[in-house]
Amino acid sequence: MISPRKILLIQLGDVGDVVLTAPTIRAVKETYPGAQVSILVKKPFGGVLSADPNLDSIIEFSKERGSLLHVIRAYWSFIAQLRKPRYDLVIDVRTGDRGAIFSLLTGAAQRVGRYVGNKYWRNSLFTTVLHDYPPGPSTAHPGADQSLRIVRAIGIDTTNSLPKLYAANADRNAAVALLAECSLTPEGRWVTINPFSRWQYKEWNNGKWGEVIDWLWERYQLPSILVGSPGEIAGAEAIAEGRRGHTFVLTGKTTLGELAALISMSSLHLGVDSAAPHMAAAFAVPSVTLHGPSDWRSWRMADELHRIVRPPLDCVPCRRMGCDDSQRSRCLEELDTSAVIAAVEEVLHSNIMK
Repeated sequence: MISPRKILLIQLGDVGDVVLTAPTIRAVKETYPGAQVSILVKKPFGGVLSADPNLDSIIEFSKERGSLLHVIRAYWSFIAQLRKPRYDLVIDVRTGDRGAIFSLLTGAAQRVGRYVGNKYWRNSLFTTVLHDYPPGPSTAHPGADQSLRIVRAIGIDTTNSLPKLYAANADRNAAVALLAECSLTPEGRWVTINPFSRWQYKEWNNGKWGEVIDWLWERYQLPSILVGSPGEIAGAEAIAEGRRGHTFVLTGKTTLGELAALISMSSLHLGVDSAAPHMAAAFAVPSVTLHGPSDWRSWRMADELHRIVRPPLDCVPCRRMGCDDSQRSRCLEELDTSAVIAAVEEVLHSNIMK
């Protein structure tokens, strides 16, 4: 590789994938400290990286809707934005078609992508196609290594594979204002809970979440804050209804950056297989995450700070979209509240209630 002056990473995955790309961003900056480093992500996922000191700029892509003329103008403007910096090196860390096309449209002399066996046309859009990208050492963060192994194949690496996020001042101030509405402060003790996932088969029973929330208040007087996207407000309100303790619904009231800032200030985060536990881990916030069909070993690290709760069934993890791809997961439906509470109590005693 010729030493690049301007580098673009393309990460068009979901927000959890963006969080896990943080070590790759850091690796690029450490390898080429004098280069300008940018990233292309889906809108509005750039919000979780807005304060990353290793990034010089963030480009967000969104599918345009409206009249044909509007769509043409919007995409023309986006392409001009891609080409204006004159990147020397572009690295697509995924295998999708769109990222490969965007890589070509940048006009960069060096374009690196992963080999996809049945897509010769896609492979031809890169100047360097990676057929072999072995995983990192056994100590590497498994989720972060999904993209780190791509840059490692071209001589870019970091000694620290743990994801790390930074909260922007504006996002933190907005989060503090939301806390004030709940009569809470950043210095106090409270728990964030995201019971929701993009995929319903990864979720737990609302009533059981309610039992955990009641236990947190009755046992430790810890208020709970429910977070999530606007489409999950009804679910959060259903969980909060009838709670005996202090439960607040901030679901749908934050941007992604504000959500990250809110999680960063919490004493503990509870959730299912989604992006929020990745955020908690990236801020070194203690967490307990429920996993059913999906294999946590591919994406998370478990230690004294971060616990994984798995149903005690031989079929876990099946790596299916629920039982027989039915979108329902019997393992999570049958997961007992006591198992979750036991994990939460261990984390609380190890890290918070000392």
